[in-house]
Amino acid sequence: MKVSFGNQRLIGQQRAKSQIEKMLESNRISHAYLISGASGVGKTAFALAFAEVINGISNLSDLGPNTTSKKSSWFTHPDIHVFIPKPTSAKVEELRERLELLSNDPYEIINFSQRPSLNDASNSKNLQSFYPIDYFRDEIRPVTKLRPNEGNRIVIIMTQVETMRKETANAFLKILEEPSDRLMFILTTESYESLLPTITSRCQHIALGTLTPSEVEQGLIHVDGIPEDDAKYLARVANGNYAATRFFDIERLKQNRAEVVQYLRWAFSHDAIALTKLAQDWQSSNNIEGLIAITNLLEMYIRDLMIYKETKNKTLITNIDQLESVVKFVDTLENARLDEMIKEVDKCRPQIYQNVSPKLLFIVLALRFSALMRGEDPVISDEESWKHLPAFVE
Repeated sequence: MKVSFGNQRLIGQQRAKSQIEKMLESNRISHAYLISGASGVGKTAFALAFAEVINGISNLSDLGPNTTSKKSSWFTHPDIHVFIPKPTSAKVEELRERLELLSNDPYEIINFSQRPSLNDASNSKNLQSFYPIDYFRDEIRPVTKLRPNEGNRIVIIMTQVETMRKETANAFLKILEEPSDRLMFILTTESYESLLPTITSRCQHIALGTLTPSEVEQGLIHVDGIPEDDAKYLARVANGNYAATRFFDIERLKQNRAEVVQYLRWAFSHDAIALTKLAQDWQSSNNIEGLIAITNLLEMYIRDLMIYKETKNKTLITNIDQLESVVKFVDTLENARLDEMIKEVDKCRPQIYQNVSPKLLFIVLALRFSALMRGEDPVISDEESWKHLPAFVE
């Protein structure tokens, strides 16, 4: 089957697209695929496009003469079933609403952990979502016993399979070990290494890479209709996450950028009151992806400091409107350990996703920055990070 896979909508990932095209051309289709990659790079979009191609739907890919289905997308096809991790309290209607959003936009953020509420973008509560055993037994396993209605195969897409509980993973493994010839699984994960080897060994692996700023920028311009200047800036702070970047408030982002500079000043001067208020504001007014965007802004600014310190070339500065502060910082704090500051920012991101208090994270980060900007070691070492919590200090 000669197919231009994902040419209608998928952003970047040419290597992975070619990998799938070769599979289709050879007609060697496995019973299970595992698509891995970082947040926002298009794992679910790829899974949906793959499912459509298997059942002959021309939508996310242009199948041309290979189109065999009259269905407009995966959402209306009776042989394609999509499952996402869910909180214990989630109802069937809530899952349906999220899949409807996904049917209109394959890059839509629908998981409960990143988007707890569909109606309140400021809701930063992290809803723990997973695949409990009753969800698997009642909803997923019955689908594996179906026969194709009008397509080539029953295709089951399960996103974020790293959230499967142990008992669920073991039950799923039994089906994976004895697959039906008309059944196909497409799984996605952000944590390939955390999966059971007995699961990964039974799947064909398709690894998605980090999207480049250029790829994100082109997607924002040509797919989302974002003005070129804004798209260029958003792509720089995206950190490869195209899906989330489309929902950034550009004005809010610029405000956060100015606050990041002030944050560093207050960290250096030990202004505890101002730092606490700013950290509280960031926590209150941002969801998880907004908080991640702030860490990206911090990293971008520190990288500007590194570039200017090494080259003194002002044209290479990303935050050109903050040039004056960049020059002053570099001239004044010549011993600042900038590379270590970036490492400290990197440590914050997984903790934000794990629902650690953002307010405490940014205050602790400021304490560590204060020492590093002076060229000194942080007072509290990495081995004794718990000492940042006053209640535990003797």
